[in-house]
Amino acid sequence: NALRGFLYAIGLIYFFFGVSIIADIFMAAIEEVTSRKKKVREEGKLRTESVWNETVANLSLLALGSSGPEIFLAVIEVLRNGFYSGELGSSTIVGSAAFNLFVIVAVCIVSIPEGEDRKIAGLPVFYVTAAFSLWAYIWLVIALNVISPERVEVWEAVVTLLNLPLFIGISWYIDIRGVDLGGSAAMPDRRSVEDEAMPQAGGAGNNTQQLRNQQVVRNIRASVRVSQKHQIMHNC
Repeated sequence: NALRGFLYAIGLIYFFFGVSIIADIFMAAIEEVTSRKKKVREEGKLRTESVWNETVANLSLLALGSSGPEIFLAVIEVLRNGFYSGELGSSTIVGSAAFNLFVIVAVCIVSIPEGEDRKIAGLPVFYVTAAFSLWAYIWLVIALNVISPERVEVWEAVVTLLNLPLFIGISWYIDIRGVDLGGSAAMPDRRSVEDEAMPQAGGAGNNTQQLRNQQVVRNIRASVRVSQKHQIMHNC
C-alpha cells in the first residue's frame, strides 16, 4: 500500500505539471489571439481597433481557458458514469467559480499601487454579468429541485447552454452601444486608443500610468493561471 501510494503521488505530480504546461500554452495562445489589432480608416483618420471585442473575448475565450480543466473533468466523469452525476459534477464547477471570484478580486485589489485607485470601466456590462451570475444559481435550484428533482432533462440542459450565448450577446450589445444602466457612465470608446493624439503636457506621467496599468493586467492574468492550476490540483 505504501508503494502504491508513492507511485500514485508521483503520477499525480507528473500529470499535474503536464496539465499545467498545457494550460499555460492555451492561455498564452488566447491572449495572443485577443490582443490582435487592425487598422481601420474612418473619416480620413487611421484608427486602431481590436479584432476581438474585449467583452466577448473575456466572457468566452478567457473564461473557457480558466474554467476548461474542471469542465472537461466533469464531462469525462459524466460519460464514465453513464450520464449519472458523480463526486465531481456541478459542485466542482460551482466551487472553482467561487475560488476564481475571490482570488481574482483579491489580486485586482492587491495589485493596485499604493496611493492609487481604479474604477470599473464598463459598469453596465458588470451589472449584466452580476445578474446572470445570480440567475445561474437560481436556475440550477429551479431545474434540480423544482422542475425535475435529482434529474436533468435534455431541454433543461439546452436552456442552460443557451444562456451563455444570450449572456454574451447582451453584454456585447451593451458594450458597443454604450447603454447607460442605472445612471452609470457609458462605455468608453476603446477604438484607436493607440492612435489618438495624446496631450503633450504630462506625457511622462501618462507613460508611467500606462506601464502601471500593464503591470496590473499582467498580475491579473497570472492570478488566472494560478487559480487554474489550483483547480486542477483540487479536482485531482
